[in-house]
Amino acid sequence: MESSSMGSKPEKPGWEREVIEKLAFAAVDEQKKTRRWGIFFKSLMAAYLLVLLIIAVYPRFSKDLGSSENNHTAMIDIVGMIAEGEETNATAVIKGLRAAVKNNGTKGIILHANSPGGSPVQADYIYNEIRAIKKQHPDLPIYAVISDMCASGCYYIASAADKIFVNPASIVGSIGVIMNGFGFVGAMEKFGVERRLVTAGEHKAIMDPFSPVKKQEIKYMQTLIDQVHQQFIGAVKQGRGERLKETPEMFSGLVWTGAESIKLGLTDEIGSDDFVAREIIGAKKIENFTQEERLIDRLVGKMGAQFGHAIGAVLNNLSLR
Repeated sequence: MESSSMGSKPEKPGWEREVIEKLAFAAVDEQKKTRRWGIFFKSLMAAYLLVLLIIAVYPRFSKDLGSSENNHTAMIDIVGMIAEGEETNATAVIKGLRAAVKNNGTKGIILHANSPGGSPVQADYIYNEIRAIKKQHPDLPIYAVISDMCASGCYYIASAADKIFVNPASIVGSIGVIMNGFGFVGAMEKFGVERRLVTAGEHKAIMDPFSPVKKQEIKYMQTLIDQVHQQFIGAVKQGRGERLKETPEMFSGLVWTGAESIKLGLTDEIGSDDFVAREIIGAKKIENFTQEERLIDRLVGKMGAQFGHAIGAVLNNLSLR
């Protein structure tokens, strides 16, 4: 009887090698496909990062170059506390002013004011920059537009503008200087705390909150703030000129509503940002030149080293292997 195996077709010699070769080529093809997809996704990530970088840099870069061909009103925000280290500081505002002036499309500048004031030094820097721009570019109008409040250092800055526009309910003024602090001498005595202070110089610890007040030092500090106050008053008078209708209380630190401030000559007219851009400057399109960190700038700043490392790693991995 014949075996059932005799009916089957004999295997081709070397079939094992053929199978192994097919498997090897299939593995190589799969590796090539995987590598291509890897290169594709890495290239996509690099393009994405490049787009983010362009978004972060281009708007400010184009403004600095003055590349805009469309007429517009440039706006710079004077918002919040005015102090070095704050978002509103002399360096940032002056950069914004210069960028706006440099831009060929700028037909006028609005200082959007909403601030309780701050450093007289920072305010004076900005004030002098505005006056310098007005001297160099007499045909370029600079207007201040007050929203909720423009007091103290904010008004110092606004007084340099060609005109000041307000809302009837705006708060304006506070032409004065303040220096405040606390004294803990009584509290220290109550709790039995002894103050131990060593200085070189009789007045090195002037106005020390843990030491008794000295009348001589109070008098000296009063002289200092009086000098700053007179500087403030002089700047306002220079900026506002004959429009001021001086009263005994005008430079006392009081504030007024926008409507009342017009009567006193502290401000000029009722008007909003849009109104001034459209009706006064004649360029209704508003472009904001405020020099501030946007979200992407903050992310890049905080992630600087990691971001740079990530870009480098992506670019290094783009090479073919």
